[in-house]
Amino acid sequence: MNGAATLADCVREGAAVLAAAGVEDPRREARLLLAHALGIEPITVTGYPEREVADSTAFQALVERRAAREPMSHLTGRREFWSLEFTVTRDTLDPRPDSETLVETALGELADRNAPLAVLDLGAGTGCLLLALLSELPAARGVGVDIDPAAVRVARGNAARLGLAGRAEFAAGDWGRALDGQFDLIVANPPYIPTAAIAGLQREVAEHEPRRALDGGADGLDCYRALAGDM
Repeated sequence: MNGAATLADCVREGAAVLAAAGVEDPRREARLLLAHALGIEPITVTGYPEREVADSTAFQALVERRAAREPMSHLTGRREFWSLEFTVTRDTLDPRPDSETLVETALGELADRNAPLAVLDLGAGTGCLLLALLSELPAARGVGVDIDPAAVRVARGNAARLGLAGRAEFAAGDWGRALDGQFDLIVANPPYIPTAAIAGLQREVAEHEPRRALDGGADGLDCYRALAGDM
C-alpha cells in the first residue's frame, strides 16, 4: 500500500490477499484485523471508510499471517464464547461455538441454578466451559484441570478478567487423577480426533492449534478411556 491509504483502501487490499489465500469471508476478516491493528472498533472501520491510515504496516503483517492460515484468535488474542471474551494463545484450543451446546446441556440438567454447586472441568484449556457455567451459576464454585501449565495460566487470567477468579480454581493435572472430593457437575471436551485424521483438518487447526488438545489416539477415544477410569 503506497502513499496515504484510507480505511476502505486497507480493507479492500487486505481482503484481496485473504481471498487469494482461500480465507472465508475475507472482507469481514480484513475489517477485524484492521480494527485490531489500529486499536479501534470494527464499526469505526465501517462507518468512516474515508479516514486515512498513517501507517498500515502492522495491518499488513497481520494480513500476511492470516493468509498463512494462522487462526484469527491467535492474531487478535481473543475469542468470544457464551457472550464472554476469552484470551486465546497457541497453548489453548480455540473455543468453538459448537462447544456452547455442552454448556447449554449442562445447565439444562440442573434443577436449581442458584444452588451452591461444585463444578469440575477436565481438560479446561482457556477455561471457557467452566467460566461460562459459573457466569450462569451465581453460587457455584469450580475447579478446572489441564495437563498443560501454560493453558492453566491462560485460564486463570481469563477467570480474573471475567471477575470469576474468586469462584474458579485452575490446576495442572492429568485428567481427574490426584483430585479429591465430590462434584455436582462434571464437564469435559476431550480430544477426539484420530491421530491419522489431524493432517486433513483445516490448516488453522492442524498447523496452529496445540496437538495435545486435538489428538485422541488411533481411534480418537484414548482420552475417553482415561476419563472413564477416573470416574
